Amino acid sequence: MQIGGGRIPVYAPVLGDEELENVVAAVRSGWVSSLGTFIPEFEREFATFCDVREAVAVSNGTAALHLALLALGVGPGDEVLVPSLTFIATANAVRYCGATPIFVDADRATWCIDPAALDALVTPRTKAVIPVHLYGHPCDMDPILDVARRRGIAVVEDAAEAHGAEYRGRRVGAFGAIGCFSFYGNKIMTTGEGGMCVTDDPLLAERLRLLRDHGMDPKRHYWHDIVGYNYRMTNLQAAIGVAQVKKLPGFLEKKRRLGAWYAELLAPLAAAGRIVMQPEAPWAKSVFWMCSVLLAEARVSRDEVRARLHDRGVDTRPFFHPVHLLPPYERRERLAVAEDLGGRGLNLPSGLGLDRSHIERVAKALTEALDP
Repeated sequence: MQIGGGRIPVYAPVLGDEELENVVAAVRSGWVSSLGTFIPEFEREFATFCDVREAVAVSNGTAALHLALLALGVGPGDEVLVPSLTFIATANAVRYCGATPIFVDADRATWCIDPAALDALVTPRTKAVIPVHLYGHPCDMDPILDVARRRGIAVVEDAAEAHGAEYRGRRVGAFGAIGCFSFYGNKIMTTGEGGMCVTDDPLLAERLRLLRDHGMDPKRHYWHDIVGYNYRMTNLQAAIGVAQVKKLPGFLEKKRRLGAWYAELLAPLAAAGRIVMQPEAPWAKSVFWMCSVLLAEARVSRDEVRARLHDRGVDTRPFFHPVHLLPPYERRERLAVAEDLGGRGLNLPSGLGLDRSHIERVAKALTEALDP
C-alpha cells in the first residue's frame, strides 16, 4: 500500500509481486484449502527463522494460543497467568479451555508482564503463564522461566506482535514450551489471517497437528480418537506467508529504522516531559510493531490529542484496555501500572510503507496536538 501525501494510517500491509505469484501458483495447482505444498514450506521456513525444530500453521493467532494451551493439558478448573495489558485474545484463549485467567500487572520498565508479581499469584491450580511480547518488545524471560521451573508450570509465549524480537540475542517464541504468532493484516508479516505455533518438542508438535485437524488420525482417514478443531491454515494463506517470511529480515530492518526516526524526532517532546518514549531494555531488541508513546501531561486528554491528530491526517490507536477492566473479566482488583499505561498510551503510525517524511509529519502533528 502506497501512503503518499494523504492520510497516514496506523498500519497497512506491504505485499508485492512475489506474494501474487505464489497465490496464482496455488490457485493453478487446485490446492486452495488446507493441503498443498506451500503449507509445509511455510512451516519449515518459519521454524528456521525462529530457530526451533517444529512449526505448525493454524488459522489465526488466537487459534494458536488455544491449541497451545490444549496441547499442554490446560482445562476446566485450571488457572493461567496472563498480563492484563494485552489484546483480549490472550485471556479469551484461556477461557476457551474452561480455565480461569489470572491477571498480572505490567512492568513499568518494559510495559510487558511484571515477572516480580508472578510468584505470589501461583496456586496449586496454576497450569501455565502466558508472557506477551507487547507491541514488539520482548518480556524479561529469565525470571519468568525461573518461576515456571520452580513452580512446575508451562510457559506459552504470545509473540503475536513480536516476530523477530530478541531477548538476550535469541528470537522470541523459542523460550517457552510453545510460542504463538499471528499473521493478521496489521502484523509485521501477514497472511491476511493466519497463525503459527512453534516448539522444540516433536511430541507437542504432533499433538498440535492432531488438534488443528478435527483430531483425525493422520494414518486412518476419518478416525477420530479425540475432539479436535478446524484450525487449519489454507494453502492460499501459506502461499503469501512463504513470500512474506523471506522478506522478514528486511521488514525488521525497516521497523528498527522507524523506531529510530521516532526516537530522534520526538526527543524534544520527551526532553520537555510532554511524552514518555517507548522503552527498549538493554537485554532486548524490539521490533517496534507499534511505535508508541505515553502522554505525560494532563493539559490535553488522549482522546483530544487523537482527534487533533486525525484532523491533521494522522491515524492513531489507544493502548489496549487492561483486560481486567473489560466486562467479560471485570473484577474488584487494581493493577495500577497496567491501568496507568492503558490510560495514557498512544500507538502512532507504524507501517512498513512509511518513510522518514511520514514520521516527520507525525512528529509535527503530535507537537501541535499537545498544545493546550
